Amino acid sequence: FFLIGNMVRASVLNDALKCLHNAEKRGKRQVMIRPSSKVVVKFLQVMMNHGYIGEFEIVDDHRSGKIVVELNGRLNKCGVISPRFDIAHNEYEQWVADLLPSRQFGHIVVTTSQGIMDHEEARKRHAGGKVLGFFY
Repeated sequence: FFLIGNMVRASVLNDALKCLHNAEKRGKRQVMIRPSSKVVVKFLQVMMNHGYIGEFEIVDDHRSGKIVVELNGRLNKCGVISPRFDIAHNEYEQWVADLLPSRQFGHIVVTTSQGIMDHEEARKRHAGGKVLGFFY
């Protein structure tokens, strides 16, 4: 017999963004994300820098950690791109056209050799990398 409730974590980042998106749809003011990871924290920092979420704090529970995120109602959608496709520094335009609703707003988060950043910063630095996800 199988124990119900032991689902396999497909992706920690995917879980985190699903959590954010669902809480945002429900109109919640804050949301708890667990487990935490360095990638999730960096992704949230990019979102915070662009004002899509408020502050967030990392709660160390001596396990995998939790993150409490303040929501401000500006997030429409966020998601993970899996598998993490390679993206050259001259291909951002195509990805923006494919993923985002318009060229005016929204960000694609990429992981480059210079760290995790959004596609605009990566384009400025002429850095290619792998696509992590998007938010708008």
